[in-house]
Formats: sequence, structure tokens, C-alpha cells
Amino acid sequence: MINKYNILKFSLEKEHIIIKWEDNHESKFHFLWLRDNCPTSFHSDSKMRKFNLLSVSKNIYPKKIDNNENNLRIHWNENDHISNYELKWLRDHCYTEINNHKYKTPYILWKSNLNKEFKLISLNHDEVINKKEKLIQWLELLHVYGITIIKNAPTKDKSAFKILNKISHHRETFFGTPFEVINIPKPNNQAYTADALTNHSDLPYFEYAPGYQFLHCLENTANGGDSTAVDGFAVADYLRKNEKEMFDILASTQVKFKDNDFTQKAIRILYSPIITLTKDNDFNDIRLNMGAMATIDVHPNKMKKFYDAYRFFTSLLHDKKFMIEFRLDAGDIFCFNNRRVLHGRSAFNPNSGNRHLQGYYIERDEIISRLNYFNNIQV
Repeated sequence: MINKYNILKFSLEKEHIIIKWEDNHESKFHFLWLRDNCPTSFHSDSKMRKFNLLSVSKNIYPKKIDNNENNLRIHWNENDHISNYELKWLRDHCYTEINNHKYKTPYILWKSNLNKEFKLISLNHDEVINKKEKLIQWLELLHVYGITIIKNAPTKDKSAFKILNKISHHRETFFGTPFEVINIPKPNNQAYTADALTNHSDLPYFEYAPGYQFLHCLENTANGGDSTAVDGFAVADYLRKNEKEMFDILASTQVKFKDNDFTQKAIRILYSPIITLTKDNDFNDIRLNMGAMATIDVHPNKMKKFYDAYRFFTSLLHDKKFMIEFRLDAGDIFCFNNRRVLHGRSAFNPNSGNRHLQGYYIERDEIISRLNYFNNIQV
């Protein structure tokens, strides 16, 4: 049986080693990379690299290489240092192979048909609290779909902390945690009114907008106030496939966002494209909030095309074929990726009953890193 962790042969080149494995894959390992990743370079407890790259020259090279059944041993020409690499570790970290892998998005894009499959993203509060497999399922749904509903949570003040702490610590903002989504006189945010809210992302004027938002419904007896949500990645994907010029404008134009909250001694201003992409050309962020847009100041030659794209994209974000609509009941927690899923609501009548949500933020990093831990990802 072929074992991909066995070495058939290796050769020493000017700046790197070439290893041919039993499955005929060929790896290239550069000398500085090998020395930097010597097992002795890492602290045994902290796992952090303690090796100082400047302690060797850029011309370091092996003066001798030994290969046995499980290890590759390199005798370096500097500092009398010897490195022992497990063959499995070397192959698993082969950057030739890693860079040849075809990227596959982790995201499942959705449209209005999610309304019919709402049970797919709904989980019971106590099960997530008490069952590890349900906690993992919750995290996976949050990462893949960007949206879940937790059902039957307690409705006491600040009671969502118990389930959110199963993920990690929360992100604090000037709104406080939790922030109270209720109708108040002289509001410092449109959310604190009874008005309808267009689909939007929260806090786009922060350089690093909050990753995930959790809206915990304590009471909802008012007429109106139904929630809306839309997968911004799905809408952006549609735009890229059907209106490429508009997509490119939204992905390249620096748009001015602002916050001049009268309760704060701060004026927040940030420039960012509405759509940002990852190194793999996958979607990274959708940053859009009409209420937090500053006066647009793009170049005059680009202004009309920008507004055409901005208006069209916004119309798609409110199109019935993309958007889902639902009503939050007391004990529901609406959980979503704030940098992917845009949310809103219909207007409600504050004289007909009470609508009280408590809001929390957790960074996207915390969701992904917790999943990495449960999936035992090796780095």
C-alpha cells in the first residue's frame, strides 16, 4: 500500500530541498522555512515561536541530511544546530500542495426559500447549553449560513449571556452590553424608535465592524415590528454574475461611513468599499447602512455609476426573492453574521404593546476559532 508519508528520494538544491514522496507528490522546502519551523523553534507550553529569524543568516543551508523511517534530520551549517522533522508533519505542511488546493467556500448562500426551511436554522436554548453536539451544530450553522434562531431562551434581563458565554467573551461598544432595542424619546440611534429599518449592517463606521450580533427578544406584543434578514453574500454573488460592472464599482469604491452620536464625545469616520473580498476572491464583508452613510464624496467621474450600483444593490437587498421575514417571539434569540447578513424590521405601533430586544456582539473570529477547537484543527 502506498504511504504518502514515506520519502522515495530527496535532493539538495541551491535554496531548497526537493522531496519526492511515495505517492509521487513532489515537495519543495526552502532552507529558511525549514529552520524557522524546526520543532525546537516553539515553546513547549505556549506553542509560540521562540526562534529569532535574525539569529541565522539568509544563506543558511544544510551541511548534512539524514532520512529514516519517520524523520528527516538536518545538520545546519550555522550554530551547530540539528533539526528533526516528523515526515507526517512535513507532508501535512507542504506548501506546494497547499497552494495547489482549489479553494472551496465554507458558505451556503440562501434566498427567500429559507423561510420554508426555518427549522433548519432553529435550535433549542437548553439543548445548546447542555449538549456539546448541539453547541457545535449552532456554531457550524452560524458559520455556514450566517444565521440561526435560538428558541425558548429565558426572558430575564441579560439572560442571553449564559448561552453566548458558551462561545466566548462578547465585544463591548459604546452602546453597552446588552444594548436595549426599545422605543425611547430622543433616540441616539434609529433602532431605538418605532420606525421601520431598512436592511443594514451594524456599526459600519468601525474599522472592524462587529462580527456577529445576537438580538434577544424579551417581549414582543406590539403590532408590527416583524424582522427581516437577507444574505448579503448571496445578493453580491448575484450581482457579480449578472452585473459585473456594478459589482466591481461596489468592491472598489471607498465609501464614507460616519457616526456623530450626540451622546458621545467622538465622531467616527471610516472609508471602506461596500463589498470586500478575501485573498481567495470569496466574500469577506458586506458593509451597508443607509442611516450611517456620510455625504458621499467619490470622484465626480464615478459618482453616477456609483449611485446606480449602490441603488441597484440596495434594491436587491430588499427584493422578496432574496429576503426572509419572520416575527420574533419572547425567548427567541436572532443570531447572525453582521458582516454578511443584513437585518431590518417593519414599523411597529408602540401604543399597541411592548417590543423589547437586548443586543449583544461577538467577534467573527471567536465563532471560527471555537469551531477550529472542536474540530481539532492542527496548525
